[in-house]
Amino acid sequence: MTAQGREPKAPFGVAEVTGPSMYPTLRHGDRLLVHYGAEVRPGDIAVLRHPLQQDLLIVKRLIERRDGGWWVLGDNPGAEGDSRLFGTVPDELLLARVRGRYRPLEPGQRSPRALASWMFGALRPVLCDRSVSRRLRAR
Repeated sequence: MTAQGREPKAPFGVAEVTGPSMYPTLRHGDRLLVHYGAEVRPGDIAVLRHPLQQDLLIVKRLIERRDGGWWVLGDNPGAEGDSRLFGTVPDELLLARVRGRYRPLEPGQRSPRALASWMFGALRPVLCDRSVSRRLRAR
């Protein structure tokens, strides 16, 4: 995404999901269309620099603004590596809002029927989850 803290030259970019922390919304291997500098609100999925290891980029759901930054959680409650571990993420570490995701073609997925199926289900917008504040209070 960005290299050595420089601002991206284009407003949009692509990122790849690794790991299970955002499952079932995002799966390992999904590609994300990200919007640098976009306004964000609770419920959005964002790309951030990890607050304890800033060369590592993470994808998390923004839950709420707190003193010191954003409280972020993964959609998979069994996975670790979110604000429950490292606290809030400062605003300057928020890089981009996720706008959409697509799943790459599987090896051997070349028949017209398989391609049509992939085109129908591979590209999806990533929408804001407005129920996050209710989930947060329920914890």
